[in-house]
Amino acid sequence: MDTPRERFDYVIVGGGSAGCVLANRLSQDPAIRVALIEAGVDTPPDAVPAEILDSYPMPLFFGDRYIWPSLQARAVAGGRSKVYEQGRVMGGGSSINVQAANRGLPRDYDEWAASGASGWSWQDVLPYFRHLERDVDYGNSPLHGSHGPVPIRRILPQAWPPFCTEFAHAMGRSGLSALADQNAEFGDGWFPAAFSNLDDKRVSTAIAYLDADTRRRANLRIYAETTVRKLVVSGREARGVIAMRADGSRLALDAGEVIVSAGALQSPAILMRAGIGDAGALQALGIEVVADRPGVGRNLQDHPALTFCQFLAPQYRMPLSRRRASMTAARFSSGVPGGEASDMYLSSSTRAGWHALGNRLGLFFLWCNRPFSRGQVSLAGAQPDVPPMVELNLLDDERDLRRMVAGVRKLVQIVGASALHQHPGDFFPATFSPRVKALSRVSRGNVLLTELLGAVLDVSGPLRRSLIARFVTGGANLASLLTDESALEGFVRQSVFGVWHASGTCRMGAHADRSAVTDAAGRVHDVGRLRVIDASLMPRLPTANTNIPTIMLAEKIADTMQAERRAVRPASSEVAHPS
Repeated sequence: MDTPRERFDYVIVGGGSAGCVLANRLSQDPAIRVALIEAGVDTPPDAVPAEILDSYPMPLFFGDRYIWPSLQARAVAGGRSKVYEQGRVMGGGSSINVQAANRGLPRDYDEWAASGASGWSWQDVLPYFRHLERDVDYGNSPLHGSHGPVPIRRILPQAWPPFCTEFAHAMGRSGLSALADQNAEFGDGWFPAAFSNLDDKRVSTAIAYLDADTRRRANLRIYAETTVRKLVVSGREARGVIAMRADGSRLALDAGEVIVSAGALQSPAILMRAGIGDAGALQALGIEVVADRPGVGRNLQDHPALTFCQFLAPQYRMPLSRRRASMTAARFSSGVPGGEASDMYLSSSTRAGWHALGNRLGLFFLWCNRPFSRGQVSLAGAQPDVPPMVELNLLDDERDLRRMVAGVRKLVQIVGASALHQHPGDFFPATFSPRVKALSRVSRGNVLLTELLGAVLDVSGPLRRSLIARFVTGGANLASLLTDESALEGFVRQSVFGVWHASGTCRMGAHADRSAVTDAAGRVHDVGRLRVIDASLMPRLPTANTNIPTIMLAEKIADTMQAERRAVRPASSEVAHPS
């Protein structure tokens, strides 16, 4: 039986942070037919799962319902590959992340423009940051928007629990200044962290951009639980996709233009399977070369990260009924030779897990902004069922290692000088080990077990510290590590992980730049009717979580695409765009 075919002006592969934006913006013109394909489940407005809406996101990290369970990454050369949680659900990463609404700094985007991504300077992107947001604290100001689809808010210091207040005071005593707004004040300092959330509920791009009115558009077709098997290329032009639905049926969609928005790990894999990438590597897998662009899959970046826990006395614990746990964060400078200003980021959470055990532990995320290290995505096989190989190479550049070591020392200084800290053994490295992940799955059994373990931690300090050393840190003693630089470096190398900010693998740049994959509008060099629009485009990681910058990317390129169509023919309807 022939596979049914249907034609669209745009076929968008991936319903993540970028794909949902594009589906909304491009379908605003009723004369344009748009298809959105998402491999994961849909989350329509009246049926968003409670665990996705929850302000506290950590349980989402420890199951495989909303991620690609077979996708793995190696953090450092010689290390073991581990599951790398990337969203496989409508909204993509915006449906499972910590909801951070961090833009980064003007220097990030000015560097994009200087590196060959013309039109992506801070002044170029600021209108799109304003366009996407509805900032409930600072809206309708020169640096903020008040009418966009993504609500952004902060929990201000007067509403902080004692944990956050004490941690902020400790950061102030360490020399960091207080900032009111991380997205409008661009120096070092601590601040109430901005996040995409309203009425204490997550607002993913699926919620913000695929609302009921948008879904009712006759010219927009949404295919959920549908996996693209093949990007169809004829000559040097993309013509459509072949996909497989959850029921096993095949779907063939012809396209005026294909937009790949599957994320920085899956998008380059889709291109390479279609013959777009390094010619030698493709030929070795028996893939016919369509375009020799060796930059596909290269330039992979993520923020190298470490986590630490602090046992909390009862007065610093927050009731489990209060869901938002991450409120306070900071930028600071490592001071390492070869580093940069504001090259470190530190965020805190009043709990390390959803359960009674996690509620006794404060959690700290430390990562290196704007890393110098670069990794790579490559194919292990030509078939779409074979996951790509992901080498993050997080500490490949020694400057990143030295900055992480300096960051650990800074964090220890801050926490150690706070009232949170009662004994050196109560502050310890935390890892997302298989044991921790198993304990973090939501179940009645884990409720009972964590209540028991939490009660045991409260019994006595020596018993608590013995259990932590045996079952959590493997005997690693942070105090002793700090006296031995070589041992501390070894600990960082062994413990570092990527904080799920994969980017850069189809970076924007000039056609003559062989390491560039697309132009400044996401058009793939040497292949017609094909774009990549997601975090893959970023020439360099911004000083930020990647979700809000990715939404901005999609907003800006969607505006460019709408302008291109208006230049060809009069628009059938007026479309608002930033000015």
